[in-house]
Amino acid sequence: MSTPDTGGFTKVCALGDLPDEGALGVEIADTPVAVVRSEGRVYAINDICSHAEVNLSEGEVEDGTIECWLHGSCFDLASGKPINPPATRPVATYAVKIEGDDVLVSLDKNS
Repeated sequence: MSTPDTGGFTKVCALGDLPDEGALGVEIADTPVAVVRSEGRVYAINDICSHAEVNLSEGEVEDGTIECWLHGSCFDLASGKPINPPATRPVATYAVKIEGDDVLVSLDKNS
């Protein structure tokens, strides 16, 4: 459950809720978002694969990418761009900020 915050950011989870290399699926204003930690950074991307419409947060995270568990498309966490087929369209990325142990996400597109 997300909590609204000022400045367009919404608290989505505690930093400690995120695995070191993994994702957590959350919802902000009916938008599915994957909050992902990889290589010490935290990212937020749309949680729905642009190819098969399944949750990316259930996929593998490695080297700044997330892999869709269904068909193997990988997406760059910083840009949302697909790295390999079958996906050809990017997923939206969102701004993230960390305040103490809180992870906040803004649905305003990051790129």
